[in-house]
Amino acid sequence: MKWMAVRCRVTVPRRSGTRKPEAPAARCPARGLELAVVSTQAVARGAELALVSTQAVARVLAGWRARVRWLACAVLAAGLCGLTPSLPSLPLLPVAWAGDAAADIHAQVGRPTLPLPHPPASPAQPAPKTRSAPPAAPGAPGASRATTTGGPVRPEPARMPFYVATRGTTTIYVLGTLHVGDPVDYPAAQPFRPPILAALAASPTLALELSPDDLLVSQDDVSKYGVCNYPCLPRLLPDPLWRKLSMRLRGNPAALDEIRKMRPWLASLLVETYDSLSAGLQTEYGTEAQLQNVYLRQRGKIVGLETLAEQMRAFTGLTLAQQREMLAQDLVQTPAENVADVQTLHRLWRVGDADAISAWEVAKSEKLARDKQISASIDNKILYDRNRRFVARMIAIAAPNKPVFVAIGALHLGGPNGVLQLLRQRGFVVDPS
Repeated sequence: MKWMAVRCRVTVPRRSGTRKPEAPAARCPARGLELAVVSTQAVARGAELALVSTQAVARVLAGWRARVRWLACAVLAAGLCGLTPSLPSLPLLPVAWAGDAAADIHAQVGRPTLPLPHPPASPAQPAPKTRSAPPAAPGAPGASRATTTGGPVRPEPARMPFYVATRGTTTIYVLGTLHVGDPVDYPAAQPFRPPILAALAASPTLALELSPDDLLVSQDDVSKYGVCNYPCLPRLLPDPLWRKLSMRLRGNPAALDEIRKMRPWLASLLVETYDSLSAGLQTEYGTEAQLQNVYLRQRGKIVGLETLAEQMRAFTGLTLAQQREMLAQDLVQTPAENVADVQTLHRLWRVGDADAISAWEVAKSEKLARDKQISASIDNKILYDRNRRFVARMIAIAAPNKPVFVAIGALHLGGPNGVLQLLRQRGFVVDPS
């Protein structure tokens, strides 16, 4: 999950000529677009209804035969028409606690996912209600899920990396997200910790990597810039690298046929998405989707910290050597080793320490790098350049006594070049919450 690990979000490319559905609940014909819509559902406490619109949730991932991570920074989710079973509609979580948490606000106060062709046969994905929590570090929320003499222990949400940055009367809340997740990360009774819910309730603006409007149309740009009209990938890769990729996908001939038409950077995202799904994580349980289920009840404003064109340039501006390095790193380890890395990242995210996540990613990058200089240049373009842009824009959005809630990929946060350190350099005091 090296490049997908929450650096950006890439939406799946859409075949030219396919038609978008006319109604929110419509489905495309085979190989077309499938739109997963979050519909109205009763909120906790009874009669209140929360309506989550298609645009606001922005969980469309169009129909192409691929499941790519996030453009992400990721890795965001709908099924592929005619190729994969439809993913379940995004669950709508109760939103009542956001208002309750607001009373305690003063006391409590960084790669995308995509539809996958022919999902891996193993491990089998159990139904959400029978899924067990991923192993948690000692002392982490969710580490103990046993029963007590008083009855079952109430499930706790993942801790997640969450920080409060203050400078005078200006406050920026920063949450590190995963674009894929597990149902146990977001218990239905309370999907986020009270400090996170309180911060959401206090913030008139929610800032994501991309705005919902940009996310809705992003599949067109992915198709435009990441897909050739002929089998270009074998010509763009050295023969040994192409043979290695072919062997990796030999059990999925349809995916191999489609990946031939992708540019190396998009092929890299596809390989990483396979690994994240093989680890048992699901795109509909990405943090951004769950956040919007809560936030839309407040009818606040949702904005993007970068434009679609800026995010696309992080990939389309890569040289061929950089794209080859990306893909080569994804193929260094076996699929089982990559799945283990995805699970490790998920555990670290649940614990909620951004610097620990950054240190793990740096060590992994050094291990996988085929050319350290090229690898460092990719990190600078896909991660660090975007961090600087994110910080400049979140500061511009924030205003005295009008907090902004920022939710970006967890790998953007920690380390000397991370968002948290950049905020400190701008005079903010940054503390975990």
